[in-house]
Amino acid sequence: MKKTLFLFLVIFSSSLFATSYSNFIDAQLQNYYKMNEHNISEEEIQQVLQDENRLYNNVLTTLLVDRNKYIKEFAKYEQKIFSLQKIITINKRAGNSTAVLRDEVRLKSYQILRSQGKMLKDILYALNKPDLESFENQLTTLVNQNQAEILKIDDTNYKEYLSWTADSNVVVDLQANVKEYYALLELNRDIIVYLYRLKEKMYGLNKYEKYHLIEVVYTLDSLEFFQPVNELLEKYGLDVTKLFMMIVLSIFVYTLRKVALFALRNIMLHIEYLKEYSERIVVKLIKPIDSLFIVININLLIYLYNNFSSIDYLTRGFNIIYSFYATYILYIIVNRVATIKLRSIDTTSKNIKKDIINVSIKIINFVILIIGILLALYFAGVDLTTVLSGLGIGGFALAFAAKDTISNFFGTVSILFSDVFSQGDWIAVDNKEGVVVEIGLRVTTLRTFDNALIAIPNGTFASKDVKNWNKRKVGRRIKMNIGVKYSSKSDDIKRAVAQIKEMLLAHPDIATPNTKYEYKKEDMTKLVSKDDLEGVKTNLLVYLDQFSASSIDILIYCFSKSVMWEDWLKTKEDVMHKIMKILEENSLEFAFPSLSVYQEK
Repeated sequence: MKKTLFLFLVIFSSSLFATSYSNFIDAQLQNYYKMNEHNISEEEIQQVLQDENRLYNNVLTTLLVDRNKYIKEFAKYEQKIFSLQKIITINKRAGNSTAVLRDEVRLKSYQILRSQGKMLKDILYALNKPDLESFENQLTTLVNQNQAEILKIDDTNYKEYLSWTADSNVVVDLQANVKEYYALLELNRDIIVYLYRLKEKMYGLNKYEKYHLIEVVYTLDSLEFFQPVNELLEKYGLDVTKLFMMIVLSIFVYTLRKVALFALRNIMLHIEYLKEYSERIVVKLIKPIDSLFIVININLLIYLYNNFSSIDYLTRGFNIIYSFYATYILYIIVNRVATIKLRSIDTTSKNIKKDIINVSIKIINFVILIIGILLALYFAGVDLTTVLSGLGIGGFALAFAAKDTISNFFGTVSILFSDVFSQGDWIAVDNKEGVVVEIGLRVTTLRTFDNALIAIPNGTFASKDVKNWNKRKVGRRIKMNIGVKYSSKSDDIKRAVAQIKEMLLAHPDIATPNTKYEYKKEDMTKLVSKDDLEGVKTNLLVYLDQFSASSIDILIYCFSKSVMWEDWLKTKEDVMHKIMKILEENSLEFAFPSLSVYQEK
């Protein structure tokens, strides 16, 4: 029996030691062994370093092309660690101390690779951080975790075993394992060095993957012809892929410029009021639009060069330029239309005073200019409150004398043009709540829920927070904390949490991330979340939340599809009944505030 067990161990151990690592690890180990040869020449060292650098650069693209395959490769080390632990236990019982050493060294090699794989897997997920700085912070955290794990693994000096006389296969395997173990420690350090060196490229490559361009990058990087070019361009922060994308982007922006002018002309032709002015407006807009697209192209090229990351001061500068162009284009359109329209007014109506018209146009242009200046100052980081407060003593005196009238007038304008609320909306402002009856020139009237009528000056809305309950289309919040007794079993709670989440996901009246909603504003001219703009909430959270004084609390946070109060109440009631049933089925009881008193004997 012992002989059979021994043969099994020999065969099984041989299969473990014969197993190679991933292609990348194997190649890097070979480079490590070459670098540690005593007779290696300087030319060979340079060649090894070039091969190593190429391997690290290529593996980044390979990882992002097929993340799941890479993660599975490192999952295999768990099984190997488990198997080796069993073999070590058996060898210890059999008194095979050298075999135990051999297996312990190999076990630590697998532990190094497991820790390394976990770090790289987490880094792959961290690449989705919103900006490069956040990714760098997360990278540092993950590297520190890896180093802490490596310190626990590397707690024994095995180099003394390299001087043993290789009088048996077990000793030969032990020495090979020791060499490999120290090579893997060195490799782990090299990987961390390259992670920091290539962090910007990693972040950029992940953006390519996000934009479904990673296959193009992979194809270009895999061509041997481009490898020397990449090495030449690397010191300038470029590579063949980035240059190719820049050229494609420039061609796309140039084409888009032509399309934009063509679309603008067609849009104006379909707008009845602007139809007769379209050609003259487009002729005036050609030069500013051409230069605007050049600026856009430069902005996008810098963004691409910086690995899809914005540079704060450049972004602010480009925003100032865009505000200038927006102001200038608006000025051209308004003045072209006004100039042409004035001619028809002059010939068709003799009752309109030209002075009023001229002053009106000047006022409009002055307002456009002020808007442009304020936009530029805002994007430059200037505090607009300070600027507006220093407009002059005369303006201050005039504003102070008629501050309530002006405040209410501009409050009315703000309400009408900002679409904060409309008639019939349920709003809350300044501790007053009700349904909007009418938006007047000076005041807005609300009908409260106890049937009183409130008149609120429109100037109040400029300085107070307005909560509009009607500005939501999908999702009225259901939030509850369910307390179960401390005597509940962990498995029962875990099962109940899972079942509650499944129930909510399947509930026809609960909004989930899969809930379909037809957006009214598909094409928006501003970069905002469509969900937040139109009032769509689909968050669904069910988690064990906290250990409170008298209960173990389960947090349930979700939204009903309907925002109507009665529908929301019905949905919440149905959810509560189903939760009660799930708790009953899992032998869980609701907790209630309690106090235990112990009498000392």
